Amino acid sequence: MPENPESTTDDQWLQSYYLLRAAVAGVWVAAAVTVGTSVPAIGAALLLLYPAWDAVANVIDAQRHGGATRNPTQALNVVVSVLTTGAVAIALAHSMNAVLGVFGAWAALAGLFQLATGIRRWRGHGAQWAMILSGAQSMLVGVLFVKQASAPAVPGIADIAPYAAFGAFYFLLSGVWLAVSAARRRSATAAPTSAHRAM
Repeated sequence: MPENPESTTDDQWLQSYYLLRAAVAGVWVAAAVTVGTSVPAIGAALLLLYPAWDAVANVIDAQRHGGATRNPTQALNVVVSVLTTGAVAIALAHSMNAVLGVFGAWAALAGLFQLATGIRRWRGHGAQWAMILSGAQSMLVGVLFVKQASAPAVPGIADIAPYAAFGAFYFLLSGVWLAVSAARRRSATAAPTSAHRAM
């Protein structure tokens, strides 16, 4: 059965998109556990940048696949991430416990939307199982963050970094999975052609 050129192109785009998100998340984690923990101003900026970047990334994803109307889960994710950026700015003026609570609520909602997006894309694109797992884990971590936010211990950006690291891992896994799948398809397509020429 011949490949669907449109589906193949979308998978190629998603591969690049997932790898970009993995790279950005990886850089964020590295910055968070180094300068973010020692320089409060940089740590605060990183905490604002994380949900803001998620909003931008979801806008790009939604526009690439037909806009907000055709991609309601990404559109909702954009709204939640923008609101979260503002909420983090307010929470930073109060305490890191408040910031962690905001991140927890956001992680739970963003995870739900990511899971829904993965399910919606299941039939048309590869590697969505990783996105579904990532979304489910994000929801669980979000609930954990909300519980930890009410504890007497004062959290820091280093407590949020592992969440971002797992996100980077799942995006990297998805990108690599799509790359390997594409290479296998090309190999399978080329094999009959080579055999025919050898006859």
